[in-house]
Amino acid sequence: MKSALTEENPFISTDEVREWLKQRNEAVHVKIEQVKFADMKQWYTDPQDGSIRHESGRFFSIEGVRVKTNWGNVPEWSQPIINQPEVGILGIITKEFNGILYFLMQAKIEPGNINNVQLSPTLQATKSNYLQVHKGKKPLYLDYFTGQGEVESKVLLDQLQSEQGARFLKKRNRNIIVEVGDDIEVLDDFCWLTLGQIKKLLMYDNLVNMDTRTVISCIPFGDYPADMIDFYKTLQPGTTESDEFKTSLLMSMLETERHLHEIDDIISWITRLKTKYELDVVPVPLNSVEHWVRDDYSIYHELKKYFSVIAVSVEIGNREVRSWTQPLIKSAQEGIMAFLVKRINGVCHFLVQAKLEAGNFDIIELAPTVQCLTGNYRDGFKEYDVPFLDYVLNAAPKQVHYSTLQSEEGGRFFKEQNRNIIIEVGDDFPVDVPENYTWMTLNQVLIFIKFNNYLNIEARSLISAARFI
Repeated sequence: MKSALTEENPFISTDEVREWLKQRNEAVHVKIEQVKFADMKQWYTDPQDGSIRHESGRFFSIEGVRVKTNWGNVPEWSQPIINQPEVGILGIITKEFNGILYFLMQAKIEPGNINNVQLSPTLQATKSNYLQVHKGKKPLYLDYFTGQGEVESKVLLDQLQSEQGARFLKKRNRNIIVEVGDDIEVLDDFCWLTLGQIKKLLMYDNLVNMDTRTVISCIPFGDYPADMIDFYKTLQPGTTESDEFKTSLLMSMLETERHLHEIDDIISWITRLKTKYELDVVPVPLNSVEHWVRDDYSIYHELKKYFSVIAVSVEIGNREVRSWTQPLIKSAQEGIMAFLVKRINGVCHFLVQAKLEAGNFDIIELAPTVQCLTGNYRDGFKEYDVPFLDYVLNAAPKQVHYSTLQSEEGGRFFKEQNRNIIIEVGDDFPVDVPENYTWMTLNQVLIFIKFNNYLNIEARSLISAARFI
């Protein structure tokens, strides 16, 4: 918590971090070009089913699935999907300096990043990467997370968390934070930052990558009774509406008593929905996925909606492998990810949605209040209604406490960004909500993050942006 409440940093200021990222962008050679599928090296199109695979059998593949469900307005559809069964590591090293935890962050380039360099975890590697299937160098600082070698570290957080359910088939990564006691070498492209600095940088578009956001979203801040919370608020009175809201978010993160629903009731709600909704996902040949078109350069939906699969040639000067080719997913539109927040019993509650997506590990996951591609409501046939979207699109400026563009993971997604928004609603907003929604404090959200496959990546991205200073 002290790290989250600290932005002063004797090593590097927040403004200097922004300038450092800009300088790294200018210093490293990057060249990304779209190419034909046939021009990808070490990747091939399976002659039997049309799937796209790496010749090693590792990394990931692009396959086809058919989905049947009783959720939403469309009971059945087919689509391409990323199949990456191996579990990667998203890891951050921490070290205490003068009583405050600092996080070792990396300026890292991924082929799909909008602005090339983004602030990434200490280690961000698929299993194929850290096993060196690509014949490249071993990822830096790997031994601190695997327990190998002579380095020592203490695990502070270690969880499996899901990736995008609409694009990945049951994909999970290991989110891990370890603490070191001894001095370690800070290599080029790395720096020590407080959690408060990272959260401040989340106020800017596309600076902090998705993998950093998911790891820091998992950090717990402790549990405190209501009378202690109220005492703290008297010591930290907000001088502006923005300050007061940040304090309210911190209280929601720590509060254990004044919640609308008990945890057991929320678990029962989730269980009831998992038994109500059905999700049947079966593999189908990629070359026979209905309503999708394939040419030399891409696989896309006939209405140019959702996303497409493309191939790229990559040159990045400071990676373990300097050049390669690979498939990427290119979104057809930007998306909106928004949480509505309401004060109930004096405590901020987040309106959480139970959402079904094709690649979910267990039917539904907890999602933001609104999570959609803009193309799904702007024109033409609506695949599904988007409850509460009007509140998001028509919110008054004073209600919007957070609004930035945040990138999806650049190792799999090509220049994809989504509008991340946190909006406070007033007393006139109803407490009673549709069956697929419920109110939760941040403290309750953190309880569910602790366990696998409850909170989806879009929700975690927004939770990571909760600032307290």
